Amino acid sequence: MLPTCRFLPFAPAAMSAQPPRSRAPITTSDFYDWFATVPDDINTERLKLRQFMSEEWEPQANGFWERADFPREYLVERMKALDLLRGKYTPERAATATISDGLLSMEFARVDPSLATFFGVHAGLCMGAIALCGSEEQQAEWLPPLRRWDMVGAFGLTEPDVGSGVAKGLTTTCRRDGDHWVLNGQKKWIGNSTWCDIVVVWARDEADQSVKGFIVRTSLDGYSAELMTGKIAQRTVHNGLITLNNVRVAERDRLQQARSFADTQRVLVMARCGTAWQGVGCAMGAYEYALRYASERTQFGRPIGSYQLVQNMLVKMLGNITAMIGLALRASELQDRLGPRDELSALAKQFCAARCRETVALARESMGGNGILLEYHVARLFADAEAIYSYEGSNEINTMIVGRAITGHSAFV
Repeated sequence: MLPTCRFLPFAPAAMSAQPPRSRAPITTSDFYDWFATVPDDINTERLKLRQFMSEEWEPQANGFWERADFPREYLVERMKALDLLRGKYTPERAATATISDGLLSMEFARVDPSLATFFGVHAGLCMGAIALCGSEEQQAEWLPPLRRWDMVGAFGLTEPDVGSGVAKGLTTTCRRDGDHWVLNGQKKWIGNSTWCDIVVVWARDEADQSVKGFIVRTSLDGYSAELMTGKIAQRTVHNGLITLNNVRVAERDRLQQARSFADTQRVLVMARCGTAWQGVGCAMGAYEYALRYASERTQFGRPIGSYQLVQNMLVKMLGNITAMIGLALRASELQDRLGPRDELSALAKQFCAARCRETVALARESMGGNGILLEYHVARLFADAEAIYSYEGSNEINTMIVGRAITGHSAFV
């Protein structure tokens, strides 16, 4: 016998046409309180940077982006004052280095991904190459002034015709000539290179075809860097096309522990988590701008945030960000504990960059026509996300790194 169905009595009051009750909105993009799991000193440093980015840089960010103008003297002085690199690449900071650096990258990108790139190239790639591949003497010579921002660095790997295939296709050459090396070739997309003090340049040895790294002083004869123009993403940061024409680099400025592309790869793997955090920050900023807009913009007599379709977009954005923070944070924790693992940082970068791209698109869509205006900030983040999606290993390259790890089969050519 089928059970008897019992119906509750109809309650007209429950179906009244009264407007829905409003509650105080939750405005944080850290919906699951991930940052409560981070040590207090790291959060203090993160919030110090957030204050600078929100109060001092955000009001002028659009103008610099639109003019493709990078105020290097001002920014270097502000970096000195913030003192964010104190203790970087020291044993005392090793236990939480990736988390700390990642959260700084996030806070830069939350307001302006161009500044995250400027910071990451100097502190992650240039300093990281010297810390991982330099001798103790080289580390003692170069890292202290780079920490203090008395010098600014860059990282020269990508070439005009060689991006994803750089492991086998590197064309910049070096040859030994007495106590010097002679470098020839070009590097493209190199952030900071048009005005910095040093560039870590990777070149192939003509004698044995191995890849070596060099600390190249930009004051050397034969070094030139042409500013790249016409970018639609991260317009504020300056990228350059470097030309090396018989540049003579002293043997003492060759990175002594860089003997093959595997050493170059160690630097890239270490820095890749920071790029994942850039994706997190860019998405957070776009969501927060969109949420603020949804509470202020009214149509048909109500804030657009009260409509289901807009709430649907906001919830998708928040879900993406919540997952991105968790994945990036866990990848960073593992890297601090186990050391750089290619597949772990690759998954973090691949996932966060892809979800960032989706999130900024939703944020732009939620603003309608205003979403393409710089004054609402999301248009800039929408464009900048394309650079995050493309550099530090494209989506496809990072996918194949993870695919190789989980299947045991390499899909690389």
